[in-house]
Amino acid sequence: MTSEAITQPLAGARPAPVLRGYRFELIKLLAQWPVRLALGACWLGPALLVAIISQQSSLPSDTVFGRWMSQTGWAGPLVVLAFSCSWLLPLLTSLVAGDVFATEDRLGTWRHLLVAVRSPRRIFAAKALASLTVVMLLAAGLAASGVIGGLLAVGNRPLVGLDGHLLAPGQAAGAVLLAWAGALAPTLAFAAVGLLGSVALGRSPMGLVIPALLALLLQVAQLLPMPVVVRVALPSYAFIAWRGLFTDPAQTGPLVVGVTVSLAWAAAATALAYRLFMRRDFTDLAYDGIGRRVLVRAVLPLAALLAVTVGVIAGATPASRSGIDEAKLDRSLATAFAHLYRMQTGELHRPDVTEAHLRTSASCDRGGSLVEDLGPGNDWRCVVTWHIPGATATGSAIYQLDVTPDGRYVADGDGPQQVNGFFQVHTSTGDAPNPLWQFDGSVDLLTPISLR
Repeated sequence: MTSEAITQPLAGARPAPVLRGYRFELIKLLAQWPVRLALGACWLGPALLVAIISQQSSLPSDTVFGRWMSQTGWAGPLVVLAFSCSWLLPLLTSLVAGDVFATEDRLGTWRHLLVAVRSPRRIFAAKALASLTVVMLLAAGLAASGVIGGLLAVGNRPLVGLDGHLLAPGQAAGAVLLAWAGALAPTLAFAAVGLLGSVALGRSPMGLVIPALLALLLQVAQLLPMPVVVRVALPSYAFIAWRGLFTDPAQTGPLVVGVTVSLAWAAAATALAYRLFMRRDFTDLAYDGIGRRVLVRAVLPLAALLAVTVGVIAGATPASRSGIDEAKLDRSLATAFAHLYRMQTGELHRPDVTEAHLRTSASCDRGGSLVEDLGPGNDWRCVVTWHIPGATATGSAIYQLDVTPDGRYVADGDGPQQVNGFFQVHTSTGDAPNPLWQFDGSVDLLTPISLR
């Protein structure tokens, strides 16, 4: 009973409608207790965690926006998003899409399903759509729960962006929703890879963990120093590129490229899974995947897609090397410092000042004169200078920068103490967090670097 024979049913025996098959597959997925537990955890867990963490004195400052969780409710869903992009979303796609075909092999129910539906094409469509629905429900639960928990615990307050500027509550809400929407594209890519693994490896448990293993491999790759065109071409880059939405102006270029790459991977992996499924011989009851041929039929096409994507990005963007250099850090640090200096001025109840009056500039150096001022590292040292309001003197402050390969950096204040040398400032109403002590920043990797 091959797929070709099944697609030509006897007269009067019409294939079951896709909608009916979709409802059936969706009910099957939702009836599984691991999926039910995952849905409950995604819709309830983030709200509880965000509410609890926001009230603690020790915040996850090593996570982007983590240091602002006690200041605004919009930081919580972004911390949830950062954690979900690293681990949770790929694991959830493994749970759902990575097992949707393989479970029929383990239970030996393909013959019954084919007789009932009478169309392998509609079976594939129903299973793919049901998996997509459940994955979207899980992602929506994470986003909604994080937002609700943050707003209830802390409140609808302005959010500090990655360049120090304040996003009003309405702006923050829009940026948070766009960030979660951008993360859906790589989630679809991992779900499609899960479908491909489930089809290609049959009842083997390896099909179930392929999306998680791929996510681990790509996460390790993102930590390594590599050319920016290769980094952006990875299907997981959109899991990082959403950070650019929280600068002014927004760094939308990397996000658009990341989403496009992820959607290309989703389409390619789904097409490969469909091709393998339609070529399968369902009369073989001992079928256990395509074995060694998986390298040729599944892995090599995706590797070719990666190579093509790298070539297209290299030709279409001016990015080169790591995408990180002194000029970018100088501009980013000076902009962030000026915005946060105004915030500190407000906390200390001093007269307001504009960025134009401050005329802030920064000069960064990596590892002294013997090291080229390019690339990531924790050995960047920067000096920020600005014009003190109401005086002719010029102020200066020192920062140590830890720059990661993906363009994010953490600026750690190193004096003077009254500016950025302590984590709190003394105000007339009590101690308040010092916004200039430590803060996160981000540089656009796709803009050209300046070789000096």
